[in-house]
Amino acid sequence: MDVTEGNVSLSVPDQDGDRTHDSVFFNPVQEFNRDLTVAVLRAYREREDRAETYLDAMTASGVRGVRAASEGWDVTCCDVDEEAVELARENLARNDLDARVVHRNVNALMHDEVFDVVDLDPFGTPMPFADAAFANARDLVCVTATDTAPLCGAHFDSGVRSYAAVPRNTDYHAEMGVRILLGALARSAARFDVGVTPLLTHATSHYVRTYLDLSHRATDSNASIDELGFLHHCEDCLYRDAEQGLIPHPPDLCPRCDGNRVLTAGPVWLGPYRDRSFVAAVRERVTDEMGTAETARDLCDTLESELDEPTHYDQHRLCKLWGRGASGMDEFLDALGDAGFEASRAHYGGTTFKTDATIPEMEAATSEP
Repeated sequence: MDVTEGNVSLSVPDQDGDRTHDSVFFNPVQEFNRDLTVAVLRAYREREDRAETYLDAMTASGVRGVRAASEGWDVTCCDVDEEAVELARENLARNDLDARVVHRNVNALMHDEVFDVVDLDPFGTPMPFADAAFANARDLVCVTATDTAPLCGAHFDSGVRSYAAVPRNTDYHAEMGVRILLGALARSAARFDVGVTPLLTHATSHYVRTYLDLSHRATDSNASIDELGFLHHCEDCLYRDAEQGLIPHPPDLCPRCDGNRVLTAGPVWLGPYRDRSFVAAVRERVTDEMGTAETARDLCDTLESELDEPTHYDQHRLCKLWGRGASGMDEFLDALGDAGFEASRAHYGGTTFKTDATIPEMEAATSEP
């Protein structure tokens, strides 16, 4: 079947809902991911004008590579599947675009060649490809992880195996996934003396996506490792605390309620997971021909204003804890602001937010006078 994304048209396997009837995978739901990637590439080119080469590491139908080539990038598409390679070539030709298409194991390719931008969008965890990407990527590594259950702690053993970290299934499970992924990627990059700066990261639907600016200096790699730490979370009163460093000191009992159900997660990334100015630049480069333009702009607006607190809250979960009904989100956040606290919406859902207030402070600030 034929589809149009942005300013390109492609031939992809016939669709039945989200399933394909062909060995070459195409996910129409990921159009938002791809639209935002194009906006990121536009903004990044202005940030780093030397960046020219782009690797679509698991090209499948070639949709990412075709869209990057249409933006003027020097594109290499790679896949181990012969049918995918042929389809990618057809889609490039269909749009009168030039790009190299390679039938090869992408880890071998990344170890052999240097690319300015590497885009990893595998099925499941990206970690089997991370070392090769950081070994030779020069400027930017883009990563999608679709294994959100392991990342968020719902599939605990799988999360430990894939990310060499302890994920915990908490009220802020989506952000747990973001920070587990970033922590694992930072440790992978550090093995090659590469420092990472997350320019834009989001948890959307069934995946986490991040764009990491690279610095090839050991001191910057050290600085990235310094952003790692652990999260302690009480399952009874929802107390949480962030601890910097690679040696955790979990409390035996919750410091707030003296409960013994305290979970510890990590190592996780505790630093900012987006650059405000870069997110604003990305928003300006979302254009109307993108099928998900409105959603992409809304996400950028929320990310730009989101606080850097290491975990988010859900207003409905808190109100249930307090035994009262939920007010409107604007009213709730305004009450926190009037009480002298910082507060912002979070991109994880309509009732999620971030604040520097503790849970008792939130309860007091938002209670009826």
